[in-house]
Amino acid sequence: MTVLTSAQSLRVGYLRCEARENPLGVVAKRPMLSWELYSAQLSVVQTAFQIVVADDSLLLKRNVGNVWDSKKRLSAASIQIPYNGKALQTAKKYYWKLRAWDNKGNVSAWSAIACWQMGLIEPKDWAGAKWIAYENLPDSLRIVPAAHGNGDKAWGKRANVLPLLRTQFAASKKVKQATAFICGLGQFELYINGQKTGDHFLDPGWTKYNKQAQYVTFDVTKQLHVGNNAIGVMLGNGFYYIPGERYRKMTGAYGYPKMIFRLLIEYTDGSIQQVVSDEQWKTAPSPITYSSLYGGENYDARLEHKGWHTPAFNDAQWKPAVVATPHHLQSQLAEPVKVMQSFEAMTVRQLQDNVWLYDFGQNMSGIPAIKVSGNRGDTIKLTPAELLTEDGRANQKATGASSYYLYVLSGDGVEQWQPKFTYYGFRYVQLELLPASTSNKTTQLLEVQALHTRNSAAAVGAFQNSDTLFNLTNHLIQWAINSNMQSVFTDCPHRERLGWQEQLHLMGNALQYNYDIHALGKKITADIRAEQNANGLVPSTIPEYTEMHFANGYFRDSPEWGSNAILMPWNLYQWYDDKQELLTNYTTMQRYIQYLRSKDSSHLLMYGLSDWYDLGPERPGFCQLTPMGLTATAYYYHNLRVMQQTATLLGKKADALHYSKWADSVSVAFNRQYFNDTAKQYGTGSQTSNAVALSMGLVAEKNTTAVLANLIQSIEQNDYRLTAGDIGFHHLLKVLSEAGRSDIIFRMNNRSDVPGYGYQLAKGATALTESWQGSPIVSNNHFMLGHLMEWFYASLAGIQASTGAVAFRQLRIQPQVVGDVTEAEARFRSPYGWVASSWKKDDTKFTLQVHIPVNSTATVYLPAGSNSIIHMNQQPVKVPIQNGLARMAIGSGEYIFTVVNQ
Repeated sequence: MTVLTSAQSLRVGYLRCEARENPLGVVAKRPMLSWELYSAQLSVVQTAFQIVVADDSLLLKRNVGNVWDSKKRLSAASIQIPYNGKALQTAKKYYWKLRAWDNKGNVSAWSAIACWQMGLIEPKDWAGAKWIAYENLPDSLRIVPAAHGNGDKAWGKRANVLPLLRTQFAASKKVKQATAFICGLGQFELYINGQKTGDHFLDPGWTKYNKQAQYVTFDVTKQLHVGNNAIGVMLGNGFYYIPGERYRKMTGAYGYPKMIFRLLIEYTDGSIQQVVSDEQWKTAPSPITYSSLYGGENYDARLEHKGWHTPAFNDAQWKPAVVATPHHLQSQLAEPVKVMQSFEAMTVRQLQDNVWLYDFGQNMSGIPAIKVSGNRGDTIKLTPAELLTEDGRANQKATGASSYYLYVLSGDGVEQWQPKFTYYGFRYVQLELLPASTSNKTTQLLEVQALHTRNSAAAVGAFQNSDTLFNLTNHLIQWAINSNMQSVFTDCPHRERLGWQEQLHLMGNALQYNYDIHALGKKITADIRAEQNANGLVPSTIPEYTEMHFANGYFRDSPEWGSNAILMPWNLYQWYDDKQELLTNYTTMQRYIQYLRSKDSSHLLMYGLSDWYDLGPERPGFCQLTPMGLTATAYYYHNLRVMQQTATLLGKKADALHYSKWADSVSVAFNRQYFNDTAKQYGTGSQTSNAVALSMGLVAEKNTTAVLANLIQSIEQNDYRLTAGDIGFHHLLKVLSEAGRSDIIFRMNNRSDVPGYGYQLAKGATALTESWQGSPIVSNNHFMLGHLMEWFYASLAGIQASTGAVAFRQLRIQPQVVGDVTEAEARFRSPYGWVASSWKKDDTKFTLQVHIPVNSTATVYLPAGSNSIIHMNQQPVKVPIQNGLARMAIGSGEYIFTVVNQ
């Protein structure tokens, strides 16, 4: 696996502002700036930089920073550099570039110019724009929080109008720049002069709408022209309004769809024009006659208003929009959801007259897309499913039935359609043609595709190895991540689509090896802050659209889930050096740990979901093998240690001491309650019981060796079968890997005869399933059990951060060679740049190729014996060898190590 570097001595690139390239809608008063450095030389470290910022790109081309010129600043920092210039103005665009110096005496050329645009920070910045709608929902019909399930029968179908809204305006001069700011609830699509703006799907990102909503910023300069212009907005329901029809996880209503809009036009002569939403806009029902995030979507092409979003359209028959209630708004700064990939059907099978089954070969989140030609009034019904019934039909039994899409043809030539405001998790689409009449003209199905939709965060990782089963396992987990990475990390793309919190800290390392989730992670912590209850409780699902008070309330309040309020900000600091996240969330973190104190009994937490979906004798679900409270109390302790570290980092010494003493008390209570000093094991001795205690640092040093030995012995005695569930498996892998026992991990997971990854693959899974057994009665697209992916990158390929390192600036490259794996490689784009590790072995030689980015260092560990001959970049080196490992420190650059065993 190759990472390209420039032959130039030093170069600067990949400029980011607030964790994104050229972002729009920035609201930070001092945005954080980052960049990468490239050099073909070895051991290169930045020694200084100069940043220039201007409000005109022409000034910047002359190296003039009229907004900020940092001058040459002696510093090795190249990420999270705070802007420190003039006060930034609302909605204004800024341009920036930089150059850098290194320890080799090189100075780079100026980087390419990057930019960011400020968003709307205060309500007054909306320039008088009003929320508008087709109609307003009476307060008596609001259902907040949503009722779990179908709700009251008296609510009926609760049909609502999915509206179109439009206005026209004249642009009298040449446009220099035009920016649109818009929020449409629950979802929207913006059109200008007949063309959709951007390529986003399901904007804006989901939030708790009675607390906050997100607006989206678009550069629409190229969509405007001199003369008459038209703006059109189409609205969908999303989570804002969930109709009482077809399948739904919940039934809720914040209100009917509505939107707010501001267009800022800057002309080349310096003048400004504003176009804002108000009651002068016109509105009418759209051709979407039904839309539900859960139940699907109906579109009647006969009801289309041809050219409704163009200046030539006559809206005399449309009614004026009504003013709607306002919402607290914040800028959408995370990457949008988009259509990321399209699939053609691998097979098409006719089930009966006018019924076909399309198999796209991959279980994914997304929507179908069709191209048809036929009779006016003919209907295409599309039923998505991830599994099939015994007779080969779409099976939604475990994922939400009935959910489907209907398209009614206009009869006007070739028609193309795809759902706009909903999606599903599917591999198969059952297509039915429902003729409107006995016309001799036959409707032609010209094309049927599957469009995979997910959050468009940049991919930053890749892994492969010589073992076919592990490659397939990586693919399995990858597609579960892809399918559940939306504007929140969902549990599944069909039945629930809820942001269960535990998977974020358990699967977080795997996620950040694969995608740059910095911006999305900041959106999630904002959601957590908005959802935290007055008493400090952090719900298990965020946004919390429905309150799950059943099952003793554990589905709503489980410490292993709510702990993400503390662990997510800490992880964002660890992964991306985002100290601001700790400052912003510190009060939330404190309030949650105080909430846990209110629930403890003698420093023990005796409630929660515990090791969800472990492998016991009964059907998976509630924990079967580990005592109630063990994992909850372990997380209580872990949270306190994180609070201690956070307080220390933020200079809050008294808080740090307080949390340290508190953690000590929890540790004593935990060991008193769960440790068997005679047997030297915890709880029931389950994989999870012992692994969690070891992983969290709750085992006294004198007992660590014995507890680890008991854990390993229990695995061996169980024929290397895994039993740990959602919570415990992460910690089991961590403990075994850190103990140098990846051989056990290999034996547990490189098989298909017992429940696990290989077992699911053998049953035909193409995305990770909810249960180890790959059961057809639960979701077959969940990423909560995908912890092995972290092991692929961190242990098998050997890329991980050094202990105590932040943002992977100091790396540990230590491949763990196991089983019959003869080669493995991975690459990962850290905040400082690409890291790569690629190794091969045969009977006599081990070869490791490594790439370390500029401004980073690494310690490399090679498997070697006392008689091994070691070369680095073809030169012999002598290094100390201890416990079968040769250790050496390196700086940035490309390295090839060989170990020849004599």
